[in-house]
Amino acid sequence: MAARIIEQLIEIPAEHERNIFGQFDEHIKKIERTLQVTLISRDGVLKIVGPAPNVQKAESIIRELLGLSVRGNTIQSQNVDYALSLTMEEKEASLVEMDKDCICHTINGRPVKPKTLGQKAYVDKIREDMIVFGVGPAGTGKTYLAMAMAITAFRNDEVGRIILTRPAIEAGEKLGFLPGDLQSKVDPYLRPLYDALYQIMGPESFAKNMEKGLIEVAPLAYMRGRTLDNAFIILDEAQNTTPAQMKMFLTRIGFGSKVIITGDSSQKDLPSGQKSGLEMALQVLKKVEGISICQLTSKDVVRHPLVQKIVQAYEAYEKKHPEKPAPQKNQRRRGNSYEY
Repeated sequence: MAARIIEQLIEIPAEHERNIFGQFDEHIKKIERTLQVTLISRDGVLKIVGPAPNVQKAESIIRELLGLSVRGNTIQSQNVDYALSLTMEEKEASLVEMDKDCICHTINGRPVKPKTLGQKAYVDKIREDMIVFGVGPAGTGKTYLAMAMAITAFRNDEVGRIILTRPAIEAGEKLGFLPGDLQSKVDPYLRPLYDALYQIMGPESFAKNMEKGLIEVAPLAYMRGRTLDNAFIILDEAQNTTPAQMKMFLTRIGFGSKVIITGDSSQKDLPSGQKSGLEMALQVLKKVEGISICQLTSKDVVRHPLVQKIVQAYEAYEKKHPEKPAPQKNQRRRGNSYEY
């Protein structure tokens, strides 16, 4: 039996109409195509026509977008796509409520907020727990949100310093080809962390706190032998740690500290056959109280919409073509060469 066709009217203030409709009405057209409804705007009133269940979904999405617009947001395709996906999955979630959770502002005044349910859960866990693993594909905001939380905690005197670290997996012979001293050689591996600090904190404030030793950006190897008290510590690209490195890092944590460990298991740069310290830690620590594991997915990607499609395409391919472990070769030393 076909669903009953109904009409629903929503008042859209003139100052928000263009924002909600999008350039060339792209947002409205997307809602029409996805939900199989017709949207007609006239004299500040939007009429929704279609099957009853779809009209209700469309009304819910329009009201969410109106709420975001009223709060001063520029509606983007990403907002519409995410609102549609939540509605299609029949999830009870409010984009407006998520939008109220402002972590901090960049130096340009742009608010840093969680934009998906996964990101909101991630931020909430960082507030609640001492150690949080943020695991997921590129573009899900794992590092950026952790940096925003670290800087906010530092500004609020909740911690005395910020420590940012990454495993520099090329820290062997290949670094020797780069010019400069050791710091110059490892800086390229830490550049993404610097970029986030510059955006949120500003170069001058960053440089000042760096000189005082209140902000430290260093390769993971520099953590060995230290006890890190009263600090907000972020280990980025943790999929490139070995199990020994991860254990070393986790046992550095002192009193009054908070630790965020981010990584993407699909982008390991470790030698073939080497087990990731991140993967082992997720197995070993999954039931330990005070440690949270937040699994972000392609639905939490907040970069260009094409990035989300790329991540999904790779996920689909890897499910169909799982990587086979490389066969172990038996080798025997003979003179100055090896026999296999």
